[in-house]
Amino acid sequence: MSKILIICALMLAGLPNAHATEPLVAPDWTLETPGGSSVNLHDAVQQRVTILLFWATWCPYCKALMPHLQSIKLEYQDTVQIFAINIFEDGDPAAFIEDAGYDFTLLLSGDTVADAYGITATPGIIILDPDRTLHFDLRSLPRIDLPDHNGGATNRRKAAWLAPHWAAEIRRSVDDLMQSAYLNHP
Repeated sequence: MSKILIICALMLAGLPNAHATEPLVAPDWTLETPGGSSVNLHDAVQQRVTILLFWATWCPYCKALMPHLQSIKLEYQDTVQIFAINIFEDGDPAAFIEDAGYDFTLLLSGDTVADAYGITATPGIIILDPDRTLHFDLRSLPRIDLPDHNGGATNRRKAAWLAPHWAAEIRRSVDDLMQSAYLNHP
């Protein structure tokens, strides 16, 4: 029962009209990079907007969304960080990130972190402020009914249609955080 309440709370965090009496703070965690360094969320979010991308190398939706996230990273440089938390993996995430040239911090074996956030599918996107307060959850976006061309679209095609929409919503959330009084006046 408590897991259901956590999932509902996380989903409500990203809704623009959700009014919580207390801000929802993301659970803390520590994961390792491919090089063996540890990253602790509490320590890492200081003075930055943080995007948590829960992804896998086999996910066409992740692959379509990642270039958009890279453009956000390039625009905001050191004031936005992206943690690519690899989950449900059977491939080589380090080689994928390296080959694609993404400037994300890759974190491995994130299944328990995904569980803590109620992430059960890829991609998962959570956006946090420097206090670990949740400001966006991709799952909170309204579902879009995609056209069914000639008996069905592949997941790759659906990903190509959805990724720009998701990216626009993610960018809007990041832009709002960057313009907030908190980040302009540390």
